[in-house]
Amino acid sequence: MPTEEDILPTTTLDVTAPACHEEEYEMVYHKPSTMVDVSMHYCPGCAHSLVHKLIMEVVEEMNIQEKTIGVAPVGCSVFAYDYMDIDMQEAAHGRACAVATGIKRLMPDKYVFTYQGDGDLAAIGIGETLHAINRGENILIVFMNNAVYGMTSGQMAPTTLPGMHTTTSPDGRDVSYYGAPIKVAELMSNLPGAFYVTRQAVNSANAVRRTKKALQNAFKYQQLHKGTCLVEIIGNCPSNWKMTPVEASRFIDEEMVKTFPLGDIKLPNAAAIQSLTNLSSDHER
Repeated sequence: MPTEEDILPTTTLDVTAPACHEEEYEMVYHKPSTMVDVSMHYCPGCAHSLVHKLIMEVVEEMNIQEKTIGVAPVGCSVFAYDYMDIDMQEAAHGRACAVATGIKRLMPDKYVFTYQGDGDLAAIGIGETLHAINRGENILIVFMNNAVYGMTSGQMAPTTLPGMHTTTSPDGRDVSYYGAPIKVAELMSNLPGAFYVTRQAVNSANAVRRTKKALQNAFKYQQLHKGTCLVEIIGNCPSNWKMTPVEASRFIDEEMVKTFPLGDIKLPNAAAIQSLTNLSSDHER
């Protein structure tokens, strides 16, 4: 009668890994050293984690980690200080631009930015935002627009689309009752202190590249001391939109951009661009 060894013969597998030589590989991506080495808590498909990474990539590439100060208020944006390895200051709900103004005026050589959601900037904080831009404060405002209050379970925000269902507009946003969505970028671009205003997205590879370029430009423009830069970013919020990440990305292309078209809204003039080019050349020398 056959034994167990005959039925299940013992074999030895060669699991030796092939030799890996660094010179055979090219680095195509690495996590920015300007980010804290921890896992993010954001929901799957959320745009916040991606925008955090883009901002910190720009800071790393510009070699300004020690010169950069971020301001985050209340909402999902408040967690930025857990992930960005730079000096961060928390602000009261909606007051990020006021806090950033004080920081920049005390330390004008620093790169100062706010990181705000639409429930914060476009609602309780729209007064601080408008006046900071009207004064032309030399800061960058990163404005995350996902059309809802994200942290507090998806209530209607000033940016909620017409007909969009939220926890406080279960039948859809009625424009005749609640008013139309506020187009923050267009509104702020009319102020004399606005130097650079653009609206981008992060729901595709090409959109991500354009958003990173916009952030690079905005940080560099602070060197000119010409006014406020506002980068509005249309972001996914699958959890509160009750969609999968793929559906949320498609929703941006099919619905969000109808109300919030992407692209540059206010650009610096040619003389300002030339000044920045000359400044960069001086630094390289």
